[in-house]
Amino acid sequence: MDTVMKLASERAVVIFSLTSCCMCHTIKRLFCELGVNPAVCELDENPKGKEMERALIQLLGRRPPVPVVFIGGKLVGSTDRIMTLHLGGSLIPLLRNAGALWL
Repeated sequence: MDTVMKLASERAVVIFSLTSCCMCHTIKRLFCELGVNPAVCELDENPKGKEMERALIQLLGRRPPVPVVFIGGKLVGSTDRIMTLHLGGSLIPLLRNAGALWL
């Protein structure tokens, strides 16, 4: 859990992902298209990936644990939560407040 929280606090936007996950790809692409440069932690490429995956399952209370997005060091959620915020017009203000967007 400490590793997850430390990584989540290091950048304005942090995405925990798996390289083979299509929903992870979708979320990463969304942030890039919005002009955000997120830190991406690919759990399947990280030596502590399994440990971090267990911590993310605890945080979310469900499987699958990815993608998981932190904005401003705070857990925002997975694909459904990010898309809800985006479609509702709340994602961009959240990103601005976290310092991830300048416009």
